[in-house]
Amino acid sequence: MKVNVRVRGEWLLIPCKAKANSALTIQWLGKEAFHRYKSLKNYSTSQDDIKEIRLARGGSLLYPGDNITDVLEDNDFIHLVLKEDSEVTTSSGSEALSYTQMPHSEIVYLDGESLTADELVKLGSGRYKIELTAKAWDRVAKSRELVEKILKEQKVVYGISTGFGNFAKVVISPEKLKVLQENLIRSHSAGVGEPLTPEHTRKLLALRINVLAKGYSGISPGTLQKLIAAFNASCLSWVPQKGTVAASGDLAPLAHLALGLMGEGKMWSPKSGWGDAQVILKSYGLEPLKLLPKEGLALINGTQLVTALGAEAVERAGNIARQADVIAALTLEVLKGTTTAFESAVHNIRPHRGQREVAWRLRALLHSQTHPSEISQSHRFCGKVQDAYTLRCCPQVHGVVHDTIDFVRGIITTEMNSATDNPIVFTEQNEILSAGNFHGEYPAKVLDYLAIGVHELANMSERRIERLINPDLSGLPAFLVKDGGLNSGFMIAHCTAAALVSENKVLTHPASVDSLPTSAGQEDHVSMGGFSARKALQVVEHVEQVLAIELLAACQGIEFLRPLKTTAPLEAVHSLVRSVVPALESDRIMSVDIDAVSKLLVEEKVWDTVKPYIDEYEAYQLKEMRVASPTATTLSSSSRLKRKRVRTSSNNSNMKQI
Repeated sequence: MKVNVRVRGEWLLIPCKAKANSALTIQWLGKEAFHRYKSLKNYSTSQDDIKEIRLARGGSLLYPGDNITDVLEDNDFIHLVLKEDSEVTTSSGSEALSYTQMPHSEIVYLDGESLTADELVKLGSGRYKIELTAKAWDRVAKSRELVEKILKEQKVVYGISTGFGNFAKVVISPEKLKVLQENLIRSHSAGVGEPLTPEHTRKLLALRINVLAKGYSGISPGTLQKLIAAFNASCLSWVPQKGTVAASGDLAPLAHLALGLMGEGKMWSPKSGWGDAQVILKSYGLEPLKLLPKEGLALINGTQLVTALGAEAVERAGNIARQADVIAALTLEVLKGTTTAFESAVHNIRPHRGQREVAWRLRALLHSQTHPSEISQSHRFCGKVQDAYTLRCCPQVHGVVHDTIDFVRGIITTEMNSATDNPIVFTEQNEILSAGNFHGEYPAKVLDYLAIGVHELANMSERRIERLINPDLSGLPAFLVKDGGLNSGFMIAHCTAAALVSENKVLTHPASVDSLPTSAGQEDHVSMGGFSARKALQVVEHVEQVLAIELLAACQGIEFLRPLKTTAPLEAVHSLVRSVVPALESDRIMSVDIDAVSKLLVEEKVWDTVKPYIDEYEAYQLKEMRVASPTATTLSSSSRLKRKRVRTSSNNSNMKQI
């Protein structure tokens, strides 16, 4: 049995061979590791300097008297903390713990042609292994054969036998071609900032494997198999978030991805957390990459960072957009709004797909014969003719967000399954061509567009929150709390929503409108797609949080309308929220509630809750049945719908036409 022990940044592999009739303890392991560390580093101090010993995964404290074999596994990772150390770095996250609790349940087969954004997001979870299809392996092998043929004939081809970028005219001698590839990875590993999360790095690696599977990169099957093995073991390189201009591909991030797989730099694994790449690869029985000619370039030319982050952004945007419709419906109920503006006749004469979809969804959730609402019935003839735009115009505003997301998803899906290398290996034509498929303008532009589009959901939501907490607009207690003054209720939660919306207004400025020439003018136009992707994700996260605040406020508003009930689907949403957050009787820490409801939205729990009710409405509401409303539309004896204006009370003399 062997255990990897980290002492002040150094990993030591400690063999644990017990003598006859004796067992080795955690205390022995700590002393042995510290003794070896002192010998290697000429470090002079006493053995009493050991403070504690912790698992690298999750940071659990280990008891010195426990037998090693009882608490550790072969090739496990631990941290030795010295008294002089200010802190110990362990694998933080639920990421490591959740990974061990969710074993690989199935294999996803990649072919370079059919991967979808939702599948890529799932691959980031660590629950799946990947493999290539037989056709993909065949394409990869043929592509490499052509590269080997060119090498054998000693032809001059960019990236295979020349330098890169501005050094494209420099011919490299055959004996230095392997060094050329390694130098490429090391020199291009120039990123800065915090690393991608393991989840994001998994997506990045999976997407690069998918692109290599197309068979246009010239990578060898053996090298590609090592990438797949690293993914399946969840051995993930340290990839800094910043440093790509996304023009000649995401060079810096992809170089860092390759660097760890070469056994250099840092790497993350479920057992170890962040550690030395070489140590981690060895502990999993994985061999470091040894790059052949063309392979360094094959690993770093492409838009996979922008696209991987973009795939998550567009999937989360789609999830929150559907749930935004549900939350808006609940707010309309609390504010006793009218449903007339959502009738199909209105949207059939402006038939944008998203607009009609949102209007239909609102009809399915609000008062109908299928799902009646006591709250709606209570104010049927209240005299209100129309609502504020953030309620009445949900189909028009939310609708274009849905259409934007669909458009962006189409572009991102195409990009995920595109060959973005340079040069490109065409086995059918028996040639290698230099071109510009690596340029990131497509994903950069649409992710800027996505940020602009999805932000509007938060813009609308923040205004609806204001209407809920303002007693002059809602008719409810100020800030949705009893004993106002003693309690502040949702006062500052609304401020948080306003702050997030304001941040989004800055983040939605397009990154892709900028360009700075790089590589001595060779790359004279760049996309800046890395920032487009990162800020799109940040905007989506802000939208989720703002809508969480609105959902909390709307559920609190329902409490003041009891004993009346809303429709069955919206009551189910209220119950879902109350399963994680109780009603607000007096002031408490609001951030905890916001986090809990944000989690519901990220996990799509709100949508999952209402979907059966929407399906029920679709099944039984075969013909749209209009309920009586203050706009006083009546049904004639014929099957056609006719409208006329009538006054429901003397107070309606100033009614305006919708």
